[in-house]
Amino acid sequence: MQHAFRRDDPALLDATGLRIAVVQARFNFDITERLAASCVQQLVELGGEAPRVIEVPGALEIPQALEWLARAGAYDALVALGCVIRGETYHFELVCEVSAAGVQQVALQHGLAVANGILTVENREQAVQRLDKGAECARVAVEMARLARALRAHRAD
Repeated sequence: MQHAFRRDDPALLDATGLRIAVVQARFNFDITERLAASCVQQLVELGGEAPRVIEVPGALEIPQALEWLARAGAYDALVALGCVIRGETYHFELVCEVSAAGVQQVALQHGLAVANGILTVENREQAVQRLDKGAECARVAVEMARLARALRAHRAD
C-alpha cells in the first residue's frame, strides 16, 4: 500500500508559507487566551508566521467568523478555539452541538482545513488539563493544509 502522507514525513508539519487564521472565543477568556497562545507559539515553531487571531464573544459565534474568513479565500487553514464549561442547564449541550456542527460545516462547504479546538468540559480543572489543545490544533491545521495542497497538486497532474 502506498501512502501519500506518512506520520514520519517532515514536510507534514512545515508551516512555512501557509496562511492560517485563528478564531478565539472570549467567553472563559483565561482558558481561551492560553489556548491561542499555545497555538500561535506552535505555528511559529513549525516555521509559520504568527497567524491572524480574531476574537469573538463565544463559541456560538465561532462558526460565523470562520465562514467569513473562509469566504475571503485568503487562508490555507483555520483554527477554532473556545471553552464551554458545563453549567446546570441544557445550554451546555446546545452550545457544544451547534458550535461543533458549524465548524464542521465551514470545513466541508469550503474544502478548507479547520481544526476544532473548542473545549467541551465538565469543569475548569478539565479545561486547564487540556490547554495543549491549542498546540495540537496548530499541528492539525498545518497537516491538513499540507494534505489539501498535495491532493490538489496530484489532481492537477
